[in-house]
Amino acid sequence: MSALFDLSGRTALVTGSSRGLGFAFAEALAAHGAKVVLNGTNVATLEVAAGALRKKGYDVDSAAFDVSDEASVSAAFKAFDEKRLAVDILINNAGIQLRKPLVDLELQEWQRVLDTNLTSAFLVARETAKRMIARGSGGKIVNIGSLTSECARATIAPYTVAKGGIKMLTRAMTAEWATHNIQANAIGPGYMATEMNTALMDNPQFDGWVKSRTPAGRWGLPEELAGTAIYLCSKASDYVNGQIIYVDGGMLAVL
Repeated sequence: MSALFDLSGRTALVTGSSRGLGFAFAEALAAHGAKVVLNGTNVATLEVAAGALRKKGYDVDSAAFDVSDEASVSAAFKAFDEKRLAVDILINNAGIQLRKPLVDLELQEWQRVLDTNLTSAFLVARETAKRMIARGSGGKIVNIGSLTSECARATIAPYTVAKGGIKMLTRAMTAEWATHNIQANAIGPGYMATEMNTALMDNPQFDGWVKSRTPAGRWGLPEELAGTAIYLCSKASDYVNGQIIYVDGGMLAVL
């Protein structure tokens, strides 16, 4: 393994990582030598995911807390401090989707999506960055955006707003934290074959639209995000900051 991409001795927290993209990110980081901390709200599901990675010989911990709740995030990081667990790498992956026309959207529904997809990234990154700055050793923050960080689609307004916010939050982090040797970047996945998208994949009309609209002609696989994640979490990207890299099979590149 090239030393540029070696994550040995690093500790990575991946939010929303008991399954789907988050689990794929965690597995990729572990395979490159990092100790990974899985996060979710369901303890049993987290332990199943952690067990699957431990069976492969990886160094894994888990932390069940609500990333959208400030008190819960604060308590989790205090627990990390007590365990002397220093997070060098953060992937803000936790997110939810809600499909509903704007005119029918309730304020609480809007707020729940923004809290989970955007505010959580601020809360977890704030606690992480405080400690990175205090240690003086820098670090890596990777926020997970979306195609909707650039383009809107009907019936997913709060998700679109949150993911657009992720792009600008990433730049705000760079503006304030780059001087502390913290690199904050983002990944914008295209349409990926995950549990969250099962209903869309099973819908012939939507499935056909994705395949015809994407130059690659197919849905992406979670593991196809691994290379970009490793790059942004490693020394290979030490002078890359405030960027969002789209891994979308070419969708945003064409009309």
